[in-house]
Amino acid sequence: MVERLTQGPTSVTELAKPLSISLVAVVQHAHVLETSGLVRTKKVGRVRICSIDTAALRSLESWITDRRTLAERHLDRLGQYLEDTAYVQHPNPRTPKERP
Repeated sequence: MVERLTQGPTSVTELAKPLSISLVAVVQHAHVLETSGLVRTKKVGRVRICSIDTAALRSLESWITDRRTLAERHLDRLGQYLEDTAYVQHPNPRTPKERP
């Protein structure tokens, strides 16, 4: 739904057409997106029009980018730690010894 709304405002009915969910489910999803601030809806006669709030979407994108950067730094540090503390694997003492 969000991907479709980035192309421009559209009715709930048009949003529902390519999806394999009911119109009621699309309305519920639109309501959740509206509550989150990502989508705005307005009623024009009997038609509910949905549009993306581009400022909110940019804010979300920035937040995700920040978290991705933080996660990448943590993974880099973990990788460095694992390289620095590499150990020699010892044979398993429970493994039966070969017989001559």
